This record gives sequence, structure tokens and C-alpha cells, in this order.
Amino acid sequence: MEVGGALACFTRPELKVERVSYPVMSPSAAVGVLEAIFWKPEFRYVVRAIEVLKPIEWTSVRRNEVKSVVTAGEVAALRKDPRRRYDVENDRDQRNSMLLRDVGYRIHAQVLLTERGQGGREEKYREQLRRRVDKGACFAQPFLGCREFSASFGPRSDAKPIERDEDLGVMLHSIVYPATGGEQYRWFHAQLRQGVLEVPLKPLGAKEVAMPAGSGWRADGTGEDR
Repeated sequence: MEVGGALACFTRPELKVERVSYPVMSPSAAVGVLEAIFWKPEFRYVVRAIEVLKPIEWTSVRRNEVKSVVTAGEVAALRKDPRRRYDVENDRDQRNSMLLRDVGYRIHAQVLLTERGQGGREEKYREQLRRRVDKGACFAQPFLGCREFSASFGPRSDAKPIERDEDLGVMLHSIVYPATGGEQYRWFHAQLRQGVLEVPLKPLGAKEVAMPAGSGWRADGTGEDR
């Protein structure tokens, strides 16, 4: 399927103060688009490749963002005391964002059954996804990295990927949420070849990724596809 939009921001997680997008769509963002169109707990998406259909162009904007996330304790206090107020104006800040403009991508992905889907058929879910893409149906509005950047989508066209080779460095592969809580980041070495970003099944292990000391970075290091 293909997806596009006027603006996109696939935020690099290592840049925490102001948003800077990856040059191309990340695999985790592609999964988010697919799940907004069609998802069930019986299967999961595995992105294998992303084709870049439009030239990579940048733009810079200033956006209003909050400085912090409301804690669970603050939410409980607000519920307990109706006189208590959270003033978002005191927590708001203007920050610069480096965005991509006029983007277009072709996503190649597999449908793999989960434990809840054992005994089912992957073909059934693939066909359901294709029908929803053809009709333009979705469970939620797909977006390109940030919710304010809505995405349009449709079936494959005759558009060719751009002719561009570039080493994109280490890119976010996926985020895993273990049953024990928390989250684990996975990474891969991203390389654009003739406008195509190939996504490996196995991410880099913890010893293959240099993490800044004391920065709170997380990597599971298993290198396994789950």
C-alpha cells in the first residue's frame, strides 16, 4: 500500500528537546499506519521495506508543546479535589521542529499470526487489509509520525522510488513493551538504496549499539524477531 501527506515528522528519539525527523519513514511509524487501517490481536505486522516515492525535502516550524507529562499522581489528585486545577499555560513552550514536507511512501509488510491467532490463516487478514485500503476505510485516522500530520493512503500505484543512495545510520526498528512493564527500544542500521529502505527481521543487539552513558536509553539486545 501507499501513504502520503503534506507534512511528516518521524521523530528521532535521541533528540529529546526539539523534534527532528528521520529522513524517511521509520518501520515503527509504518506499523502505526497499518494498525490504524486494520488490526486485530490475532496478528501483527512486520515491515520488510519502505519505498520513498517523493524527493526528501525539509521544512522548519515552531510549535506549541508542553514541557512535561502529567503524572498519574497528579491525575489522582485532580480527581480527588475538584478545586484543584492544572494550568497548561504554565507548562507550555515553543519549540522548533524539523519536518519533512510533501512525502510519499510505499510500505511492504508481512502479516504474522500471534499466539491468539494460532490455527488461523494469515491470508484472511491480508485480504481484509487489502479491501480496507481499496475502500479507504480505517479504524482511526492514520498519521505520519505525529497525530496532527494526517496521512492519505491507497493501493499501490505505478510511481517509482526516487533514485537516491544514503547511509541513514542507526534508526529505530521497533519498541517492545514486555509483560514486566516498561519499554525496550530496538535499532537497525538503515541504508537507502535506490530509494528503498530494507528493514531486517532482526534488530541490532545491545553490544552493537553505542548508548550514551546515563541517558536512560533502553535496548533489549536479544536480536530476536518476536
